[in-house]
Amino acid sequence: MSEWITIFVAYATQNRAVVRDFRLPAHSTVANALIVARASGVFPFDEEASYAIFGQRAEPATPIRDGDRVELLRPLRCDPKENRRLRARPATG
Repeated sequence: MSEWITIFVAYATQNRAVVRDFRLPAHSTVANALIVARASGVFPFDEEASYAIFGQRAEPATPIRDGDRVELLRPLRCDPKENRRLRARPATG
């Protein structure tokens, strides 16, 4: 078994997506991936951000495997349910 794994860290905004690959020691965690991603200076970091691995919520202590994509999730600006209600509300004129 290899002593190193290659993982991808991804972050997306409305206008662009950034994905970078990193090599980490085997048995690394999401927290380890965040450390190297932060050190790269490419990704913005928000203390309230959440994380996922291939779209499944993850905690900093979650182990990562070779080929995993760690996603940095932006905080929601508004409640999605309320946003849908506002769009569905009939226009008054």
